[in-house]
Amino acid sequence: MLDQALKTKVEGHARLNLDEAWQVYAQADFHWLGLQAHQVRLDKHPEPVVTYVIDRNINYSNICVCGCRFCAFFRPPDHPEGYLLSQPDLAAKIDETLALGGTQILMQGGHHPGLPLGYYEDLLRFIKRHAAIHVHAFSPPEIVHFSKLNRLSVGEVIARLKQAGLDSIPGGGAEILVDEVRRKVSPNKCGSDEWLAVMEEAHLQRLRTTATMMFGHQEEPIHRLEHLFKLRDLQDRTGGFTAFIPWSFQPQHTAIQREPEGAVAYLRLLAVSRLVLDNFDNLQASWVTMGPKIAQMALFFGANDFGSTMIEENVVAAAGVRFRLSLDEMYRLIEAAGFRPRQRIMDYRRVSGKASYTG
Repeated sequence: MLDQALKTKVEGHARLNLDEAWQVYAQADFHWLGLQAHQVRLDKHPEPVVTYVIDRNINYSNICVCGCRFCAFFRPPDHPEGYLLSQPDLAAKIDETLALGGTQILMQGGHHPGLPLGYYEDLLRFIKRHAAIHVHAFSPPEIVHFSKLNRLSVGEVIARLKQAGLDSIPGGGAEILVDEVRRKVSPNKCGSDEWLAVMEEAHLQRLRTTATMMFGHQEEPIHRLEHLFKLRDLQDRTGGFTAFIPWSFQPQHTAIQREPEGAVAYLRLLAVSRLVLDNFDNLQASWVTMGPKIAQMALFFGANDFGSTMIEENVVAAAGVRFRLSLDEMYRLIEAAGFRPRQRIMDYRRVSGKASYTG
């Protein structure tokens, strides 16, 4: 049980240090914790609205040299199932997204060993010539990979991609921002300091980004809090993150065999994230990994955003999890929880009306 002084501090929405956050995470009553997170959410967003975005996850390639132990999606170079998406196929996916009311594409891929930076610049220019759509692309590990492969600084890579049409950077590849953990699960991917440095440089170049956490693999619970505090520290310096999205590791078809985290563990971490990340305006619910009903519960544990309709999703699906959700179903879930659904764009500005996407 928490002592009264700490409970009073949480209820007063005062900033927590790491030791206090650990006590709350480990000891707080589950329902009390959810209530405190919900109160902070209502303070930040008093209007009874839950936002969402219509976009599509486009994976331009599954060819990757990282070999992360948690990934069921990648294929090594020369594997018969490896692919590189063609420009006509990319254009068709974008056209379908726009026809369904989409406002952006989330584009990520593996660490392809044979593609120069010019390939990605040409890809961005092609997209911008083809359609007026927001391009949310290339997670920090990809940026670091481009930097090393092309012998350019991270700042140069981001500047060139931005000039070619990059609008914002997704928070993928964060996993757990503790190198002790990263060495176990993704030893060939960028370290935590590199991930954070990419985001800081992006913010300095006036690109907004998101932040994520994939938990429940080979980390300890305290590592999750260390991750949150690193994000909070960077947000204090730059203010460039628009949202935080935690989701649970899905072990099927991966090299890490363990039971996935359940609903209570997910909601508990989400609530603590809302309390710790006092400088983040938005937290997303993860219906893609947890399912629609738990995502609906997340709206009372700190989340104010339902994420994406996910017209297409490949990485989590490769691990055997295939929750689907139409826009009408999303509306029903949000409205049944007592909120009004509102479409947004990446930086959380609202989009008028309701799109026609039904899955």
